Amino acid sequence: DSLLLEAGFLAVLVAPLRLLKWRSTAWRAHDGVTFWLVRWLLFRLMFASGVVKLTSRCPTWWGLTALTYHYETQCIPTPGAWFAHQLPVWFQKFSVVATYVIEIAVPLLFFAPIRRLRLFAFYSQVLLQVLIILTGNYNFFNMLTIVLAFSLLDEEHVGRWLGRSKRRHASSESLAWPPSLRAVLSTLLELSTYGFLLYWSVQCFGLEIDWEKRLLDSKVAFTYHEFTTWLRAVTLPLVGLAFLSLSWEILSAMYRCACVRGCFWKLWATLQWAIFATATVGMFAISLVPFTYIDYESNGKLWPGIHQMFNAVERFQVVNSYGLFRRMTGVGGRPEVVLEGSYDKQTWTEVEFMYKPGNVSRAPPVVAPHQPRLDWQMWFAALAHHSSSPWFTSFVYRLLQGKKDVIRLVQVDESRYPFSAQPPVYIRAQLYKYWFTGSAEGSEGPAPWWRRQRVQEFFPAVSLGDPTLESLLNQHGLKDKTLLKRSADALLPRLLQSLRRLSRPFSGPTVLWSLYLVAATICLLRALGRRPRGGAPPARHKGPRRGEPADRGGGEKNGQVRRKEAKEAEEKGEGRARGAADGHSDGLRGTKKKK
Repeated sequence: DSLLLEAGFLAVLVAPLRLLKWRSTAWRAHDGVTFWLVRWLLFRLMFASGVVKLTSRCPTWWGLTALTYHYETQCIPTPGAWFAHQLPVWFQKFSVVATYVIEIAVPLLFFAPIRRLRLFAFYSQVLLQVLIILTGNYNFFNMLTIVLAFSLLDEEHVGRWLGRSKRRHASSESLAWPPSLRAVLSTLLELSTYGFLLYWSVQCFGLEIDWEKRLLDSKVAFTYHEFTTWLRAVTLPLVGLAFLSLSWEILSAMYRCACVRGCFWKLWATLQWAIFATATVGMFAISLVPFTYIDYESNGKLWPGIHQMFNAVERFQVVNSYGLFRRMTGVGGRPEVVLEGSYDKQTWTEVEFMYKPGNVSRAPPVVAPHQPRLDWQMWFAALAHHSSSPWFTSFVYRLLQGKKDVIRLVQVDESRYPFSAQPPVYIRAQLYKYWFTGSAEGSEGPAPWWRRQRVQEFFPAVSLGDPTLESLLNQHGLKDKTLLKRSADALLPRLLQSLRRLSRPFSGPTVLWSLYLVAATICLLRALGRRPRGGAPPARHKGPRRGEPADRGGGEKNGQVRRKEAKEAEEKGEGRARGAADGHSDGLRGTKKKK
């Protein structure tokens, strides 16, 4: 949610400003400046996510064994997580090394002056996010990260995807032989960067091939003190590197403003450049405070005015600190809360949720980009005592009351809810440990995805009017709060209620994917509508006919040159013909004289 808030605010700055030319879609001179903020957000997200894994001192991250637990202990795994969990341990450890390289080392290439290095960084980040999507349900987060990674691309590369590259002449020049000095230096620097990344990975993680066991061994070859010393040494220089990159973008945008034709439009472009450049520098300055949280000594060295600016806007969360998967939970097994209901306190029936693990024979679901909040909160609640999650008491209370809106959070299809006809009289919760089954495990009937073991009681058996339940509700201030009264005649509430009634029979993923498919269909129809109907395709896409010169196109100036050359050739031909005729007549006259 923090990433969505910050990315949404940056989208306001990146969106084109069309005050005077409303229907214009041209690239603005200042667009590169605001777009740089998206790249800076991506850098802060990925670099901090890699660093916090080591600063947390989590033994699984330092032992490179985190992924041997991650796939089965994450909030809502996918079927792909089960298959990834079956991979050998040496491959899991190598995957952790690759994660460190992609999250800590590769983000430095986001600001590289060489285009191919930025493309390498882009595809590395996309690869990581796609693998996470295949093995875990993290709502819109990974897709949003991929969208942020598009800030590493340029128009030429995207044009190649769409089949309309605009710099073909530049590509032909880069393939020329012998290559220019700039191309040679660029290639050498690129190869040196790849070589340094490989050398750094081997040295820092002790990568070594064991030929006898046919595996790749790896281990962390540095200490916590060495890492924190390195982090303290590079944090402020990274800020300086980012400032130089931003300064280059601002100066380049100023030069593009100076190249705009027309005095009025030049002034208008300069005014927009000044406004957006100031906003970009301000956003960059206040983002340094949460970014330097990774090293508090560097955070203390920032100018006090930057801290004051950040404190003034902190409540809006337009800039945030990030750190994904700081510590690995569920090392001894995945803790899971299983809810049970009963009418007589003797026979208990489990309440199956739509997304979180419950029935060991049910396959893990695929729900991204939907965010099932209740199922996620059930995962967090299982990590501690139920008193750490006061909402759980209110949740049990509403189920005992048979509230339809709460039941739909558990099961959209009420027929799958075991107490749809009549609310249960008693509800309790048990704490289990879940593990993925192994590929070699077999059983009669459908193969189970999970195996589980009961640990203890999580929430005592309660009923309506139970003193324990009443005490917990009063303790947390959750006893029948009065709801805010809203006007039923307002248009927006009525519209939202109608939409909710229409979407009530469908699950969250179904609704979201339906909206995405409708939007994609509209975009496709609009693109097809812009294509020319009938007639010959453009000349640049059409090859020369047989017997015609290859270059038939060209501008007005080239056409005039060709017409002039044709006229001169015609005059020369007529001159040669007259010369030949005159020579022939002179020869006849000479013959007559001889006779």
